[in-house]
Amino acid sequence: MRVARIKKDSMETYALVYNDSMISREELETQLRTSLPDSIEEFLFGNYIATIKTAKLTVGKNKQYKLLPPISKPSKIICLGYNYLDHAKEQMTIPPEEPVIFMKPRTTLIGAYDTIVCPKFVTKLDYEGELAFVINEDCKNVKQEDAMNYVLGYMVFNDVSARDIQFGDKQWTRGKSFDTFAPCGPWITTKDEINDPHNLQIVTKVNGEIRQSSSTKNMALKIERIVSSLSKVMTLEQGDIIATGTPSGVAAFMAQPKFLKHGDIVEVEIEGLGRIRNEVVIF
Repeated sequence: MRVARIKKDSMETYALVYNDSMISREELETQLRTSLPDSIEEFLFGNYIATIKTAKLTVGKNKQYKLLPPISKPSKIICLGYNYLDHAKEQMTIPPEEPVIFMKPRTTLIGAYDTIVCPKFVTKLDYEGELAFVINEDCKNVKQEDAMNYVLGYMVFNDVSARDIQFGDKQWTRGKSFDTFAPCGPWITTKDEINDPHNLQIVTKVNGEIRQSSSTKNMALKIERIVSSLSKVMTLEQGDIIATGTPSGVAAFMAQPKFLKHGDIVEVEIEGLGRIRNEVVIF
């Protein structure tokens, strides 16, 4: 099931996504003849999805909705570095045996078609197309064989980065934490819809030019290992977003770097999960 957080008639709600059409919460309530929770989090983390999957729903013509970040206020956004074999190779390094992580604040989150806004003092703006997943239940000290029980689903994520600040600081958080530096979505695809999250094509384009083209099979640490390792350090909480790292092709490690400029259009698409498309505005 694909579930989107949307703005409809200036009101925030959520909807189920079917191909190019959506059924909003209000329409669902009418068809199911029942009430549903107001927030997408209550819907996702309740027992509603299992019930709706068995229901016969009528999908009408698509209406105009604004897509919002699928999770509104995650407790944590945890991102991995060096987690793709090809990305590690282009940096002439070896993927670590344990996750190398940094945090992004939730104020970085924007929707699938929102604008990436960057101040002029950033001189090396970069993209990082990534697979992200959402934690469905608080967990601690999780065994690898149990880890997928704590995964709700997946979405597309762009870990936008100010490389001049990131590399100048010698640590990553400030250069990754500007408002709007985490476009994501376009919706959450529940894990039952994806046979193997470690075998998905991932492509990033800038103005139509392919910059990254890889597969999640190139992830060094798989999702089970990520959940298990992180949960030994910190309690993973319901709604946490974990971005699994980026493949090769980012601007910073090109022979002649192509950093993002004002007006650029960045698209990240992951097989089975959809596409996000964000314009860059530098002010």
